[in-house]
This record gives sequence, structure tokens and C-alpha cells, in this order.
Amino acid sequence: MTAPQDTPPGIRQIREAAERLKGRAIRTPLLRSGWLDELTGAKVFLKPECLQLTGSFKFRGAFNAASALPEGVRKAGLVACSSGNHAQGVAEAARLLGVPATIVMPADAPAIKLARTRRSGATIVTYDRENEDRDAIAARIVEESGANFIHPYENPFVIAGQGTCGLEAAEDIIAAGKSLDRVLVCTGGGGLTAGVAIATQEYFPDAQVHSVEPEGFDDHRRSLVAGTRLGNERKGGSACDALLSEMPGALTFSVNAGRLRSGLAVSDSEAFAAMRVAFEEFKLVAEPGGAVALAALLAAGRSFAGETVLCLISGGNVDPAFFAQVLEERM
Repeated sequence: MTAPQDTPPGIRQIREAAERLKGRAIRTPLLRSGWLDELTGAKVFLKPECLQLTGSFKFRGAFNAASALPEGVRKAGLVACSSGNHAQGVAEAARLLGVPATIVMPADAPAIKLARTRRSGATIVTYDRENEDRDAIAARIVEESGANFIHPYENPFVIAGQGTCGLEAAEDIIAAGKSLDRVLVCTGGGGLTAGVAIATQEYFPDAQVHSVEPEGFDDHRRSLVAGTRLGNERKGGSACDALLSEMPGALTFSVNAGRLRSGLAVSDSEAFAAMRVAFEEFKLVAEPGGAVALAALLAAGRSFAGETVLCLISGGNVDPAFFAQVLEERM
């Protein structure tokens, strides 16, 4: 049964998404570090979605939304707009389902994201992030082709797919005999944050969930304080390209406004430091936007001492040369 597009999913839809993704998505592990626990005073569980198919959590929502379409509708193809991670997720979902995909991507997207999107067989249409409207471009392609638009977060099936990340984490934390006090989630439009909040609070109702964003693009943080959606003044200018949404989604904010404890923001330099920690301590490759939740944990010092904390690394699609510069502390 197809849910209305303006109705957020519940735990049932997230469990249905988990069934669709079984055998398709990777069940990423929860990682621990004695050093990180000692540094923070908390019991930290790190969920590395940088190990997910296509290198980020985005595959979960893209595949769930695409596979939920009736087969006769799906064969017209998929259209998406994204700076790279959702693009790769939709492109790979289309490849696996045997349908065409067209992705609208900013011309300044990291080269590795453009290349990997093409590798999955998608057609890429680039645009100027500062001067062109990607949604209008995507709408024109949909009108001309009859293909199905998969929004990166304003889609209940996408949110449900992203929520499987939180569902897995909750199940694994229960299996470890622990409770959950706090959740830190990398946040752009808010789909992952909403899905993870729904899933984790189903099992741990008192868990405090925080959005984490780049400084200057902390629209969720400011919107939560104001009680209404607020936008960002700039469209670009942070290394955390995966998280540069203009404002929280209407659908995602309808979930996050009632579930999140607060929003946090970190600088690019703090994200780079977290990338180094992820690599040195866990041997993980995290992109800047994918490392902001870990950056917030590190910046908090011992503020969460005594708690059990779930921290997501949402993606690892970073250009190798840029990553090398970060590791050498030249960024």
C-alpha cells in the first residue's frame, strides 16, 4: 500500500523498508573504541554508513522508495537531484532494478561523486548551485520523460529507508545489553535524522536525539529554537557539501520538531579533526559532512559522560587527494 507523500512514516514502514532492503543494503556494524570511551566518559557506539553500498546511508532510502513503486510505474525511470550521495544511491537503485536514472547534480560536486554516479549508469545533468534552481530542472526532466522523482528527503519511503539505519543500531544495542541515552545524527534536509529518531525512540523513548550540521548551514538548529522552518543565507561555502540544504524539509521537520532534543553545529576544522579520528582510530574513510556527528561528540568533551551514545558516520565519498590533505592536517 502506498503511503501519502505528505505523511511521515512510522515504525511499521521502517520495518517494511528493512524487509525490502534485506539482501540489498549492508547491515553496517556498531564499532567501539576504548580510547573514545575514555576520552568522552561515555559508552560510544559508532555506526559507519561510510561502509554502506555506494558509500553512504542514502542507498537505503533510494532503494526503498524506488522498489516501493509499482513495476509498471518504475520502468519509466528515476530522477533525482543531489550533490552526490543521494545521486549515487538513486543511480545504484536504478541499476539494480533495471531502470534508467537521470540525476541533477551541482557542477562543483566532488569528482568522485560525479564519477561513481556515472559508473552506476545514470545520466548526469549539471547546474550552477548559486544561480540555478535544481528542483526546476528536475521537474522539467520529469515532465518531459514521465520518470519518477525521488526526493532526497521529502518522501516517506526515503525517510523509512534511512530509518533502517536506526533500527539496526537499536537492535544491536539491545543485543549488547545496553540502553541508549543520546543519538547524534549528521543532518542536511533531515531525512536520516527523522528516520533514525523514529526508529531509536521506538525502542528507547527517552533517548535524546540531536541534529548535527555545519556552521553557517545550521538551519535545523535554528528552526528547532524558533519552532518554525528557517533557511540558510548561503547555498555554498562549506566543505560539508553533503549537508548544504536550503532549509529543513516540511515533512522531515514535522517529525524532527517533536522528537529532537536540540541541534548542534560544528566548524569545517572540527569536521576535519573528526575525519582524522575516524581514520586513525577505526580505519574509516569519512567525508566532511559524514563526520560532523563525530565532530560534535568530540567537541562536547565529557558533557555526555556516563551516557550511552549512538554516533553516525553518514558517508565516506571524499576525493582521495582532499582526504590526504585532511590527514596531513593541511586543511
